[in-house]
Order: sequence, then structure tokens, then C-alpha cells
Amino acid sequence: MNTLDLANYGPVIPVIVIEKTEDAVPMAEALLEGGIRVLEVTLRTSCALQAIEAIAKNVPEAIVGAGTLRTKADATNAKIAGSQFAVSPGYTTSMGNVCKEIDLPLLPGVSTGSEVMMANDDGFNFLKLFPAVAVGGINLLKGFSGPFADIKFCPTGGISIQTAPDFLSLPNVPVCGGTWLTPKEHVVQKNWGEITKLAKEASSIKV
Repeated sequence: MNTLDLANYGPVIPVIVIEKTEDAVPMAEALLEGGIRVLEVTLRTSCALQAIEAIAKNVPEAIVGAGTLRTKADATNAKIAGSQFAVSPGYTTSMGNVCKEIDLPLLPGVSTGSEVMMANDDGFNFLKLFPAVAVGGINLLKGFSGPFADIKFCPTGGISIQTAPDFLSLPNVPVCGGTWLTPKEHVVQKNWGEITKLAKEASSIKV
């Protein structure tokens, strides 16, 4: 898989934090019902890898990946758990290399021109801008469009359903990431129907 292909499945990739493994499958099913197929499960909790494994085994229609990769072990464990792609909050050549070695497509995080150049030099031309709003958001992406005209970005961090269309209207942004699709309160209360509604809203964004 080329990570840029992920943009073909819809305008938004949910950035998911799962606290309980038992929530993984119903959450994935709720998002899928709402038209969201690509799921980024962040490695921010102790059960994240088990959650990825559960989704990979029980919701085959979903394209599940691991987010917040910081170490080689993260990459290896994500691959073993069944991740089909990976996302990192920043970028190092060693992270890029290990993902290539184990055939785990990587969407590397960047926030500066130097990081864009380093990731691009290592063969990556689809990058995650993170934390998008905090580092400059739309204005930064417009600025990057000149010197990095051949590079596409997935901005993540601080984006909402209200601002997502503005980001997606940029020619170098084919998809964006968002945490708003799986609010903690809905997950705790197992309001899967509400998550499906949020997914339908996100998947139907027109730009």
C-alpha cells in the first residue's frame, strides 16, 4: 500500500484512543457504518495493540493502522498486531528504515521545512503535518505549497468538523486527521450510534 492511497477512502482519518479492548470492535463497526474505513489507533494506551489486533481480525472491511509510533519496537509490534499502515508524530530516518524493512507503509509526521526535506530525502512524499493548528495550520500549508509543490500533507491536530473543509480545500491536502469522530464521552457510554452520526458527517464533507 502507498499511504497516499488512504485518501481514496474518504476525506477524514479518525485518530482514535482506545482505553478498553472491548470497545475496539464496536467502535470500528460504528465508524464503518458511517462511511469511515481508514482507522488510526494511537499507541497511547496499554491496550492499543490488542485493540488493533481485534479490529484487524473482526472488522476486515476496515483499514486499520497504528498511530503515535516513536520507536522501532512500536513499528514491529504494530505490524505483528495487524496494522496495515503506521503514523508517527515526528520523523527519523531510523523509523523510516524499520518501516521499510518490515513492509509497513508509514505516514511520517513533520512540522518544519527541514523535517519535510529529511522525510522527502528518504523517499516519503505524503506527510502528516502535526500538530497542524499549533504549528501554523492553513497558512503553513499554503507556505509549503511553493517549495514543496510535489508533496501532499495530512494535517492532524486541532482540526474540527467546522475547519476540516478549509484544510481539505487546499491543493496539497487530500485528507485530514481528526480526533472529533470518537469523543471520549461517547466511547465511555458506548454511544456507538452517535459515533456513526459523526462518521457520516465527516465522510460526507464536500470541498
